[in-house]
Amino acid sequence: MISSDLKIQSLTTDNLTELLELDKACFDGLWTMEGYLRELESPNSHFLGLFSPFNHSELLGMGCFWSILEEAHITILAVHPQYHGQGLGKALLYSLLQTAADLGLERATLEVRDSNYVAISLYQKFGFKTAGKRRGYYKDNNEDALILWLSELQQPHFFKNLDKWATFMSSPF
Repeated sequence: MISSDLKIQSLTTDNLTELLELDKACFDGLWTMEGYLRELESPNSHFLGLFSPFNHSELLGMGCFWSILEEAHITILAVHPQYHGQGLGKALLYSLLQTAADLGLERATLEVRDSNYVAISLYQKFGFKTAGKRRGYYKDNNEDALILWLSELQQPHFFKNLDKWATFMSSPF
């Protein structure tokens, strides 16, 4: 489904309803309206939404990172389950990393469920490396989280990789 018609843009408080609907579909209501409102209003939070090429008000995916010193801490990357396997996660991750690099951030980090092999594979394709493990990080089932890092966002080879990833995004998984 990756298409030049996809619309990825910064989310605002105007998108709260769509965010809550997507959260319910992806996480069974993990975050509250107040939590999303705090994220959207925080100057250190960068929240992107991916909208349908057919209906620009339909939120298909979301991604967020916090700017902490020189790091982008990716806090959420989610695609509506109905659209899994269509490359939308690739498009969102690419956009998050592009935004982080444009802001002058030097590194990106995230946590991912140890069992989420699809997400781990995607992150590795973008150059993330495993840096550690948080035991029992996810409270719903006591699952471990892998800590992944991507460094050198301001180095010339990273910008070459962005070009390569733009091509990668247009190809199927």
